[in-house]
Amino acid sequence: MKRIQYHKYGGPETMQLEDFELQAPEKGQVAVKVKFASINPIDWKVRNGYLKMVTGKSFPRAMGSDFSGTVISVGPGVTRFKAGDAVFGLSRIKESGALGSAVVTNETFLAKKPDAISFEDAACLGTPGVTAWNGLVDKAGVKPGKHVFVNGCTGAVGELTVHLAQMLGATVSGSCSSEAMPRARAIGVQSLFDYRVTDLSKIGERFDVVYDTAGTMTTAEGLTLLRKDGVFLDINPTPGKFIRSILNRRLKPIVCTPRSDILDGLAHAAKDGKVGLPVALIVSLPDAIRLIAELEAGLKINGKGLVVMD
Repeated sequence: MKRIQYHKYGGPETMQLEDFELQAPEKGQVAVKVKFASINPIDWKVRNGYLKMVTGKSFPRAMGSDFSGTVISVGPGVTRFKAGDAVFGLSRIKESGALGSAVVTNETFLAKKPDAISFEDAACLGTPGVTAWNGLVDKAGVKPGKHVFVNGCTGAVGELTVHLAQMLGATVSGSCSSEAMPRARAIGVQSLFDYRVTDLSKIGERFDVVYDTAGTMTTAEGLTLLRKDGVFLDINPTPGKFIRSILNRRLKPIVCTPRSDILDGLAHAAKDGKVGLPVALIVSLPDAIRLIAELEAGLKINGKGLVVMD
């Protein structure tokens, strides 16, 4: 089996396509033959050492977080899946490994892929969908009639946040580039602002929820846009923001935290056509290192980049 690995924290030059031996799943774990993996910014953030307090100092480390595929085997105590099941989900952040022939992850980080959803589309849902859910449902408790502002509403997390907010009965406004505005309107974003030319802190509207899915807003900007009892969801958490959030309950730093109920909810919503992301480009595993480096450098492809394993 092959996967993309690195032997020290660092930039794109550290990535290598190497052979590896898949470990047997332990208690509560599932081994999955990967069909497609999607590329996310968290993949290179982990490789750069952004989360090394969590990921540790053991090398080589594998890359990749989101995938779809077929269950190979299950560990002791696993009851939700069996060999042959079509699934999608996330790898464990400490081990990663979705960008490879196979991966072992927690049972709770997976959902069964609905027959109506392709493996390609399912591979896009993991990190963006869970992050959207963590913010809107877990932290903000969005209810019908609320007004949600999504900064970066046509990014992967942003677009799934728009879909989920609408599912919850909210009205959605947002910011994106002028080039992305037709896409934003097509998915139902009401009021739109070009982040390149608009000082968002000075717009007249105030919102029940502001979700910075692009990670570009300051805390002050986010809080300024809130109604009296609103909350600011910050996708770019830092220790300082967590400390500040204890003192200011309107600030909610978001950490992607997968659970079975979230992934099952995303599966049902995708089956019903309520959530999903466009696939812009599919490359082979040997070509994935180049694409990851280009995306990390700022390449825009207007959708998800996928890696096919077969």
